Amino acid sequence: MEYAVCQLGAAAVRAEDSDRSEMVTQILFGEKVLITETKNNWIRIKADFDSYEGWADKKQFIELNEEAYQQIGNGPYTSDIFNLALDGNQPMVLPMGASLPNIKDDKIFLGDKKFLYHGEIEENDLTKSELTRLAQLYLNTPYLWGGKSNFGIDCSGLTQQVYKYAGKQIPRDAFQQAELGETLSFVEEAEAGDLAFFDNAEGKIIHVGILLNDNKIIHAHGRVRIDPIDSTGIFNTDAQLYSHKLRVIKRIL
Repeated sequence: MEYAVCQLGAAAVRAEDSDRSEMVTQILFGEKVLITETKNNWIRIKADFDSYEGWADKKQFIELNEEAYQQIGNGPYTSDIFNLALDGNQPMVLPMGASLPNIKDDKIFLGDKKFLYHGEIEENDLTKSELTRLAQLYLNTPYLWGGKSNFGIDCSGLTQQVYKYAGKQIPRDAFQQAELGETLSFVEEAEAGDLAFFDNAEGKIIHVGILLNDNKIIHAHGRVRIDPIDSTGIFNTDAQLYSHKLRVIKRIL
């Protein structure tokens, strides 16, 4: 088994070993992966954080030995919309939620490589109520299938990224997240920070969002937005219709 860590703000993970292949998720700066296969300039990886698998460009990663891999932890995390790191003298913008493992005196060491960090830091110990404040920093982020950053994000990427600020690792996809936690019977029982899941006509979970106060929800649909929610589902205030049908509300924190 080989080991690596992401050295860019966000690295695409694709279904196949081709730049033309569908992006299924992203690995953010400072997140580590297992390398399970190598094919030319591509590596098949398994993310340490959520065990998601796919193909990535190996130039976007730093290979590590097992000892260095084990020394890299999860968090703390970047917590602003734009965060600057220096790779030598070359600037690099890090998205929200990038990992800053073992940071000390604004220095991050990934293997033999050193980065200087200039930005905000948040430990992975936010309370449930604090998560809703942080979630709103993603407002108006464009929807991007497989995205996990404030430069582009999908619905389950948003919930996964926000929850990790509370030290809670949840799976990558909405249907997997829906299997966790305590089921609530009514919207009125929910607290800000609970997750709401939505299904299609076949009963498949296809969407997730984070509940806010006053019967509102923040979710990624076209962009990260806030809409009203009731027992029927999400009411899109732009289109003036229900965009998603409510299936279940879960309390994970």
